[in-house]
Amino acid sequence: MDLIRFYVRKLFTVLKNEVIVLPSRVVVVVFFLFLLLLPVFTNNQYTLRIFTLTCIFAILAASWDLLSGFTGQINFGHALFFGVGAYAAAMSNLHVHLPPWASIPLGGLVAVLAGLIIGIPCLRLRGTYLALTTLAFPIILMGFVFAFPDLTGGELGISGIERIARSRVTNYYIVAGLMFGLCTIMWKITDSNTGIIFHAIREDELAVRASGVNTTRYKLLAFCLSGFFAGIAGGLYAHFMRIAGPSTLEVSMSFLVVIWAVFGGVATIYGPVGAVFILFPLLEFLRFWQEYRTLMFACVLIVILLYMPDGLFPWLRDKIETECPRCKIRNIATRTVCRVCSASLE
Repeated sequence: MDLIRFYVRKLFTVLKNEVIVLPSRVVVVVFFLFLLLLPVFTNNQYTLRIFTLTCIFAILAASWDLLSGFTGQINFGHALFFGVGAYAAAMSNLHVHLPPWASIPLGGLVAVLAGLIIGIPCLRLRGTYLALTTLAFPIILMGFVFAFPDLTGGELGISGIERIARSRVTNYYIVAGLMFGLCTIMWKITDSNTGIIFHAIREDELAVRASGVNTTRYKLLAFCLSGFFAGIAGGLYAHFMRIAGPSTLEVSMSFLVVIWAVFGGVATIYGPVGAVFILFPLLEFLRFWQEYRTLMFACVLIVILLYMPDGLFPWLRDKIETECPRCKIRNIATRTVCRVCSASLE
């Protein structure tokens, strides 16, 4: 009983001193509680399906940000990792009879191999040339899919895959839990020494190389890490939808990921995740207005790009929080002195 009391007191202290002091952290807690309690307030299968897919695409968007947002290696063919993960998980489940808990990580590992295959020839390319080169890889793989229909299912794809779980609610909780876990891991990577080097490569790769850092190794690492998380998302998608087809490799999928990241804010991890949770359900729930759905989507994007060029969530965060010039700790915008070092914020 004393142990329980200790942990409750510790949790209350953390909430009081670390969470409630910043609006952004309060929003994260509310977001977590919303996803946790969603099945409690609704049993609608369609709603749970939408938010399960949203969690899957949030992992995909964050994985693009890990590569392109933090290292500056612009990837316009990110659907390759997603599709490779989906096909690898589907084929291993259907042909080798691996259960989902084994086939999904396998899809991530195969996507890591795809990251190496892409990363090695693209190491000398930058900017537009890199973006166009990466765009070609999912198109090449799609040609392979159509060329070997006996193995890949051709245009129809691979169907009849085992479900992640029998219950839609269980599916939702598994995917949402993985989304929180994987996105937290990606955020911790970007907050580590490796993430600092990724940032430095994006800002000035020549200076980083001159300081003795092996930039080639870190760029390959970024491709592999991004591929792994995107492959996990692809495996989850294949098992949830019970199909892996050419749609997972389409160019439109790659551009959607870029749109989500730019909308939410690149080089943040939380920005693309938040963008997916706004844009994907919005598009789905506007299906009743089919004629104007895409137009409204485009208008929202144009407004964000014009007035919030750094992304929606960094813009909102700068409005409600301010950074201390002395200790770099963030404070709520209404404060006049820093909550840690008492420096003036005005």
